[in-house]
Formats: sequence, C-alpha cells, structure tokens
Amino acid sequence: MSKFGGSNNKKDVPGISSGSLSDIVFMLLFFFMVTTQMRETENKVMVKLPEASEVVKLERKDLASYINIGPPTRLLQAKYGTDARIQLNDDFKSIEDIRDFIAAERESMGEAERSLMTTVIKGDMDVRMGIITDVKQELRRCSALKIMYQARKAE
Repeated sequence: MSKFGGSNNKKDVPGISSGSLSDIVFMLLFFFMVTTQMRETENKVMVKLPEASEVVKLERKDLASYINIGPPTRLLQAKYGTDARIQLNDDFKSIEDIRDFIAAERESMGEAERSLMTTVIKGDMDVRMGIITDVKQELRRCSALKIMYQARKAE
C-alpha cells in the first residue's frame, strides 16, 4: 500500500446553507429603500410637451431647476381655474417668485456647480407665449441665462 492517494477517501463538499439568504435579501431591500430618492415634486399642472425636430438630452439633471407652466390638473381646476399657472417645486407661484426660487436653487448647489446650473422650462404646448416670455425676462433679470425647453422628439 502506498502512503499517498492509495485510498479512495474523497471528502464531499457540504452544500451552501441558505438559512442566512433571507437576512441578506432584507438587508439589501432595506438599503435600497433608504438610499433611493423618490420624486421630489408633485405635478400640479398638466403639460403636453410640444414636438421638436432637434432634441438634445440634458447631461446633468442634478444641476437643472424645473419651471412647469400649464393649466392645473383636473383635481385643482375647481380651486385655481383653467388658466395657465407657474409651478415652482410643489406650489403655484407668480412671476415675481422666480427670483427667490433661482436664488434658493443656487444656494443648494456647490460653489463650482452654480455656473453650470440650467433652468428647464417645461411648458404645455397650448400655453400662450406671453407667460413664457415673462418667465424668460425674469430669469434674465436674476442672471439665470442657461435655459432649456423640454420637448418631445417629433415622430
């Protein structure tokens, strides 16, 4: 008999225990629930985006501030009417409030990112151009000169 390998005493590898698998799944679920950001604002205006022939995707959405312009949703029309309204964050605001909105958005950003801030106007396709022009004029007064219009690609 040889000293090495003469006997067939192969050891079987034990199976992987799945007892702690549920703990791992719940830890991952809890982690993603805590770290995921939900939608920050609730849409209070209806916006049907206009079509555009040239559409460019916004590179950094975290540096964008959104101004929604359109008629209130059906639930809010009894209270606010059907005329176009300006929504900044979660509230209806007037044109005079845009300056404070832009200042607050700039303050929430870092010093280096403030020059990269873009204001996105998300306007309904049936909104009169006068309200859009008034918003643009107010943005010009508070030196928010990078403006994009949100649109959908023409089919």
